[in-house]
Amino acid sequence: MNAIEVLALTKKFGDFTAVDGISFSVAEGEIFGFLGPNGAGKSTSAYMLTTILKPTSGTAKINGFDISHDPEKVRKSIGIVFQDQTLDSRLSAYDNLDIHGRLYDMPAPDRKKKIREVLGLVELLEWEKKLVKTFSGGMRRRLEIARGLLHTPKIIFLDEPTLGLDAHTRRHIWTYIQKLKQQGITIVLSTHYLEEADALCDRIAIIDHGKIIALDTPSNLKKMLGGQVLSLKSADNRKILELVNKKKLGANARVIADAVSFEVKNGSEAIPGIASAMEKAGIKLESIELHVPSLEDVFIQLTGKQIREEGNGQSDFKRRLVMHGH
Repeated sequence: MNAIEVLALTKKFGDFTAVDGISFSVAEGEIFGFLGPNGAGKSTSAYMLTTILKPTSGTAKINGFDISHDPEKVRKSIGIVFQDQTLDSRLSAYDNLDIHGRLYDMPAPDRKKKIREVLGLVELLEWEKKLVKTFSGGMRRRLEIARGLLHTPKIIFLDEPTLGLDAHTRRHIWTYIQKLKQQGITIVLSTHYLEEADALCDRIAIIDHGKIIALDTPSNLKKMLGGQVLSLKSADNRKILELVNKKKLGANARVIADAVSFEVKNGSEAIPGIASAMEKAGIKLESIELHVPSLEDVFIQLTGKQIREEGNGQSDFKRRLVMHGH
C-alpha cells in the first residue's frame, strides 16, 4: 500500500513554474528522497504535500487524504522537520515539545510519556530541562526530529535535515533517520547532499528546474551510466574535450570543475590508449582518475552541472515568496 500518491502536481509563482507536473508514489515504510540543488523545487514540493502551500494544479493523497480537500487530516497524520529552525530558543527542550503536544490535543499523561520517549530516541533526555539556546546545531536538529515524531505520525517530512551540520553530526542524524525506518515510519527526505541520499534512501527522485528527471533506487540510477568514469586534467582541458569527442574515446564528455570527465566501458584497459592519444596530440596530462559511477556522475549527466553549483542555502519556497511580495 502506498503512503503517498502524487499526480501532475504543479506550483507557479506568477510566470515562474517552481514545480512542474510531478507524479510519483511512496510505499509505506519507505525512505523516499528528493535530490537536487537549492532552487530545484524540493522544498516547494514538500510544502504542497504538507498543505503549507496550495498547488496551482494537480493532486496528491497523503495517508489516503487529499491535500486540497482534507488538509487537517493530512496534518494530523504527518510530522515535519523544516529546513529553517522553528524551535523557541528561550524555552527548554521539554517545553518546546509540550507546546507541540498541546497543539495536537494530546492528553497530558500521553503527552508526558511520549515526550520522554522521543527525547530518549534522539539521546536528549538528560537535556530536557535545558534551554534550547544552549544547544549545538546538531542537538537542535535532533530536538526538531523528536518534535516531529511526538504525535506519532505515519509519515515524516525532513527538509534538508542536516543542512549546515558538520560531517560527524550529519552521520549522527542519519542514525536517527534509520531508526525511524525500523519503526515503520515513512520518510520523505529532501536533500542536496549526494552521500546522504545514497546512504539513506530506498528510492531517489532527482529533481531539477521543477521536474523529476529520474526516479529509481540509488544502485539503479548509478547503473544508468554503465562502465566507469574517467577524469583527465591538464593545463588546457578544452583540448582534451575536443580530442575525446573527435576520437570517440568515451561518452558524455564534459568539463566539470578543473577536469574533463567521460564514461568508458573498461577504464583499466582504456587508459593506456587514451594516454597515448593525448601524448600524440601534445597534451600533457596532470592527472588521471578512474572511479565507478556515483550519484554525482548521474546528476551531471542528467543536468549538465554539479549539484552544488546552485546551492545558495536559501530554499526555493522562501525565495519565491520574497520575489512575489508575500
